[in-house]
Amino acid sequence: MSITRREFHKASLGVATTLAVGANVIAGPQDFIRKPIPSTGEMIPIIGLGTNRYGVDTSEAARAPLRAALKRFAELGGTVIDTAPGYRTSETVLGDLIEGLGIRDDLYVATKVDRQTRADSAARIDDSFRKLKVDTVDLMQVHSLRGWKETLPLLRELKAEGRVRYIGITTSRSDQYGDFENVMRAEELDFVQLNYSVEQRAAADRLMPLAADTGTAVMINRAFGGGRIFGAVGDQPVPDWAQEFDCSGWAQVLLKYALSHPAATVAIPGMTKIHHVDDNMMAGHGRLPDAAERKKIEGFYDAL
Repeated sequence: MSITRREFHKASLGVATTLAVGANVIAGPQDFIRKPIPSTGEMIPIIGLGTNRYGVDTSEAARAPLRAALKRFAELGGTVIDTAPGYRTSETVLGDLIEGLGIRDDLYVATKVDRQTRADSAARIDDSFRKLKVDTVDLMQVHSLRGWKETLPLLRELKAEGRVRYIGITTSRSDQYGDFENVMRAEELDFVQLNYSVEQRAAADRLMPLAADTGTAVMINRAFGGGRIFGAVGDQPVPDWAQEFDCSGWAQVLLKYALSHPAATVAIPGMTKIHHVDDNMMAGHGRLPDAAERKKIEGFYDAL
């Protein structure tokens, strides 16, 4: 049986790495929950890294915490990193950090394009490759549907050339759902990225079932509702029943809620500090809530 460099690296980390938070000790990367990308069957960890706060300057003071968080993310079995040229300097920062840490072969790198014309999209994509210091991008997404009619044919050409492995579209706004659904029905996509949380459930009405019907992977953004859910729960302790699906903190409950939807593939919470990584990555272990437990989470939140 052959083993890829990525698989070897993860297996090696799994021998030495465990994650301990409070009284909970969970196994290393080899036990991380993974889900398949429907179009190919490739398995990816269910917790990824969103980087819209990685757009910092070149100073060591600004980059050091991000380097430490990214290193920890990879050590704990994380692979999926989502960024965008619209996130200020995030692509440049990630390109530098990934190169410095020597972890490119262990990552699944996703970025976006947000231009209206084919020519502008092509230039934007080339710039992303340069900043990220990569020859291949794992996932290229049309950001918020901007210029999708012109850009999706270009992405298919790049996919045929091997420069892009998967293609998709993104949204984080419910007022785009009608147009988003129309594009999902009209175009063959590998991924859709959308906002879904216990606070914002509208995507589960039509978009996520449609993704399941069309065999499209779902990348979830805003699983914490932009942070508002933490404000709503305040300092209330996590209910005892959350331990039944292996959660010790609210971030884990919220991530597992989103990821337990049958159509969900991966969530991409922002993580800029090591303790964010340690907490969020625990949601990739244990089991996910069942249908009755999902209802219990919704009922708890609705009663706040």
